Amino acid sequence: MKLFRLAAVLAVLAGPAYAQMPNINLMQDAPSKSPEEKAVEAEREKAYKETLKKIPDSKASSDPWGGMRAEQPKQPGTPKASAATSAPKKTKSGTAAN
Repeated sequence: MKLFRLAAVLAVLAGPAYAQMPNINLMQDAPSKSPEEKAVEAEREKAYKETLKKIPDSKASSDPWGGMRAEQPKQPGTPKASAATSAPKKTKSGTAAN
C-alpha cells in the first residue's frame, strides 16, 4: 500500500515537469508545398501587403484625456508682457502710482 501511495505522489509531481518538456519532432508531418501552392501563397501575401498600404495613417491624436491635462509650462525664452499692460504698481503707502 505504501508503494502505491509513493507511485501516486511521484506521478502527480512528475506531471508538471513532463508538461514543460519541449516537443521535438524531427520528421515532417506533411509534405512540402508544391510550386503552385507557393505561387498562390506569394500572391496572397502580396495582395495583403497592398491592402495594408491602402489604410490611411491616423493624423489626429487618440488621447481621450488630452483636454484634461494642465497646460505646458512656458519656455523661459518667451517675452513677458510689458509693464504698461500689467496691473499698476503700488507704492509703499499702498496707493497706486499714476
